[in-house]
Amino acid sequence: MKQIVFLLFLFLSICAVSDAQEIDKSFFGEYDTALVIYNRSTGAVINVNPARSAQRLSPWSTFKIYNTLIGLELGLIKGPDDPWYKWDGVQREFDVWNRDLTLREAFRASCVPAYKILARQIGATRMKKYLEQIDYGNKDISAGIDIFWLDRPGADSIMISADEQVALLNKLLDGKLPFTEHNAAILRDVMEAARTEKGTLYGKTGSGRGADGAGSEGWFVGFLESSGTTYVFACNITGGKNPSGKVAREIVENVFRAQGRL
Repeated sequence: MKQIVFLLFLFLSICAVSDAQEIDKSFFGEYDTALVIYNRSTGAVINVNPARSAQRLSPWSTFKIYNTLIGLELGLIKGPDDPWYKWDGVQREFDVWNRDLTLREAFRASCVPAYKILARQIGATRMKKYLEQIDYGNKDISAGIDIFWLDRPGADSIMISADEQVALLNKLLDGKLPFTEHNAAILRDVMEAARTEKGTLYGKTGSGRGADGAGSEGWFVGFLESSGTTYVFACNITGGKNPSGKVAREIVENVFRAQGRL
């Protein structure tokens, strides 16, 4: 398994020099950006910064992709629109978290309380087993079962690179991960982020915060279906002013629009 991932990393790096010219770097603004786009029809790869794309970072809320799949496989979540998260009445920072939510609603609102409960229901033993099976980043959940994907001072976070995010999503789309087609279809449904005449975008953002509460990191990972071709992508940003998942998503969308695919 590790050999396959290494070969993919090597392939991405080899292709990066020529293909990176397709990206207008002005889309990145002030942010240090890793962006990998893999064309599943041709095998062509765009990798704008191979060194950064190989660097592991905390996944933040992009881990909800796999938290969701594991929850579905274990029967802890049912359909996308069935009742799921029961609000505990505690007022939290985002109004959308302060009510009962379906899976679709919780995923799109990136509801941390819902996914913390789900992680505790899965438990450390089963979570670790799945992360080993899918070879997710460094597979480190030692920080705690309901916080390991959220980087915290003094606690080890699970870490994953943009290269690894793309490799995992490719295996998911190939049906090579231990999840049923039915549950993968539910995930695809709730991951839909945008639809235009040119393409349909699926993805999940992730936003990190530093000890001072300011934005420290942003992710957007997923895939685009356009003109009969699927493009798997992962983008992370650091540096600059308040990097976030929202900004990372804007970068990806601007790139695909400039390419005429979204």
